[in-house]
Amino acid sequence: MLKFIKHHMESISGIDIYPLFSLIVFFLFFTVLIVLVMRTGKSKIDEVAAMPLDTDTLPTNLTSHE
Repeated sequence: MLKFIKHHMESISGIDIYPLFSLIVFFLFFTVLIVLVMRTGKSKIDEVAAMPLDTDTLPTNLTSHE
């Protein structure tokens, strides 16, 4: 099965650029992601971390069973 795929891949001209392109996109995505996380302030991270526990603002479609 691998020989079948390898044969067809070798017949495509310019196929050798795709692995390099994928590596560059992968590297850039995670580099940008790391930079954004490092630049985010501790107060913003604490705010987002507390969101699931915040009971002050409930969605309007939920009813209270008090």
